Amino acid sequence: MITELFVWLIIFLPMAAFAAISLFIRPFLNKQDIISSYVSISSISLSFILSIWALISVLSSQEKIIFNSFSWLEIGSINITMGLLLDPLSSIMLVVVTSVSLLVQIYSVGYMHDDKSYSRYFAYLSLFTASMLGLVLAINIIQLFLFWELVGLCSYLLIGFWTTRPSAAAASKKAFLMTRVGDVGFLIAILYLSKFTDVFSVQSLNPFLITDLTNELAISILSVNSITIVTIGIFLGAIGKSGQFPLHTWLPDAMEGPTPVSALIHAATMVAAGVFLVARFFPLFESSSFSMNFIAIIGIITILLSATLGLIMTDIKRVLAYSTVSQLGYMMLALGVGAYVPAIFHLFTHAYFKALLFLGSGNVSHAAGGTFDMRFFGGLRKYMPLTFFAFLIGALSLSGIFPFAGFWSKDEILTNLYSSNHILHNYIFYLALFGTFLTSLYMFRVIFLTFYGEFRGGSDKDKDTVHRIPIHLSDPHKLMVLPIIFLAISTIIFGYLLNPTIDILFLEAHWLSNFLELEHTNHHHVSFSMIIAIISTLFASAGIFSAYILYYKNNNLISQIKNRLKYFGTILENKYFIDYLYERIIVTNFIYKYLSKFLYWFDQNVVDGVVQMVDLFSKKIAYQFGRLQTGQLQNYALAITIGVVLIFIFYGVNNKIWNLVNLSI
Repeated sequence: MITELFVWLIIFLPMAAFAAISLFIRPFLNKQDIISSYVSISSISLSFILSIWALISVLSSQEKIIFNSFSWLEIGSINITMGLLLDPLSSIMLVVVTSVSLLVQIYSVGYMHDDKSYSRYFAYLSLFTASMLGLVLAINIIQLFLFWELVGLCSYLLIGFWTTRPSAAAASKKAFLMTRVGDVGFLIAILYLSKFTDVFSVQSLNPFLITDLTNELAISILSVNSITIVTIGIFLGAIGKSGQFPLHTWLPDAMEGPTPVSALIHAATMVAAGVFLVARFFPLFESSSFSMNFIAIIGIITILLSATLGLIMTDIKRVLAYSTVSQLGYMMLALGVGAYVPAIFHLFTHAYFKALLFLGSGNVSHAAGGTFDMRFFGGLRKYMPLTFFAFLIGALSLSGIFPFAGFWSKDEILTNLYSSNHILHNYIFYLALFGTFLTSLYMFRVIFLTFYGEFRGGSDKDKDTVHRIPIHLSDPHKLMVLPIIFLAISTIIFGYLLNPTIDILFLEAHWLSNFLELEHTNHHHVSFSMIIAIISTLFASAGIFSAYILYYKNNNLISQIKNRLKYFGTILENKYFIDYLYERIIVTNFIYKYLSKFLYWFDQNVVDGVVQMVDLFSKKIAYQFGRLQTGQLQNYALAITIGVVLIFIFYGVNNKIWNLVNLSI
């Protein structure tokens, strides 16, 4: 059984690496010193080993492990504790975060080897990983919120890592501001919970403790309306972090950061945090049918909107970014329809095949001279066989093709939708099926444009590339190949090993489902459906075949389709005008033109006006009192005489009145 010290070390080891690199290695050794990568990788390796130990401990105990370490703050009747919650959900997330982060950091040694801010990069990665691990293990919602905000800060630092690039600076600010919009909702939910402190304390419960807030007694204390307010607030935070509609526009722009950062953000850390947040408070969400339906609707809108945008992007990383948004939509959709286990299962498998795809795109860019524009790729499978096969495995998994990991997890989501008795879920099922067609279509568009045909020149024709490197058409250094090989193997085997339909070796059938359902005993696993598997595979295969016809066999069809659907094409090219709505109408016209002018008027006339009025009144009073100070003794003597006379008059009148009162009594 793992002890409390070792669980804390899972967080503090990468945090210590961040401190060591920032305070000692970078200032005193060299900004490009490779020691920083050794320190960072060593710390995350130890965290990964401890995470495996933590998972085994929870598996063997078959119950959650709680470490209530100490009381952090006491404000009146509100007691905020700091501690650790190690349960099936957090133990699985620990393994995902540490394993993917470890592989990304190993890959980064080769990818970032000549960067001038090499040490700063690994310091940020260590802090990012530590923040996500702290979020996963938090036992208190306020403790979780602190790490939640720290994850947002790290994403800002890493997206804008190349500070000399205006586009990177703009993307980092956009990510920071848009996620803050969602976080306001999360903060309101926390503040709203504080009003129930006294009610909870009567039952010896704390509304900020996650274990207390999500148990049946706490849920029965709260009304349905209160639960809805809290859950919608929490979900708004998840919408921001996980890039769900309508706060999804920051996620594709986050591609301005280094490619390994994109892999980490899109696979196991920041975007996964939103799904984790909803899963962490899932019992609370289940108690509000409105919240569940709202999550499901947002999920399916996100799936279709981002999948269609993935069809028209020319930047390979942006296609993968919209793919991430779409797959996160599937996870949210699963949570919204009550499919808790399939959502976490898909989060797990997605982390590995999406990290594989992003790191593969980094290899492609590295070979093609630093560009990510697919219009200048082509024919790379002949020069980069290892990267090609690894990328193909990731694309097949993302498309939901048997036997890869994505097939098993996505099939469970579709099966839960199909078997639901809710009429809304039945309609959503067909839309989700169409989403599988779009997924395979945009992913194999990437495959055919990047790896088939003839090489089209790389960065020599890419005028916008800032960081140009020589074209070297081959698989890169082994440090950039070994991580994607491991991820490819994981993508092949993890799907079935995580949730086998029959007992194999030491694994029981549906062991992951049974493990995750320890906290949700009222849920039952939906059996594997061969019919749904065949239907979803047919839809995915149709997408692959369509991509083959459109982007490999007959490119003229694309032009014909664009001509016929030019209005829809314009909408897609402008990303449904959502960015236009935010940046031109809301920000430029409303905020800058009207709101800012009103606030300026209010500041000048109301705020400053009150201050100036007080100042003027004080000056007038001071002036009048100043006139009394003449400096002439006779005036002062006269004033004293008048004062004495007034005192005697007041005393005499007052005494007379009291005598009359006494006589009347």
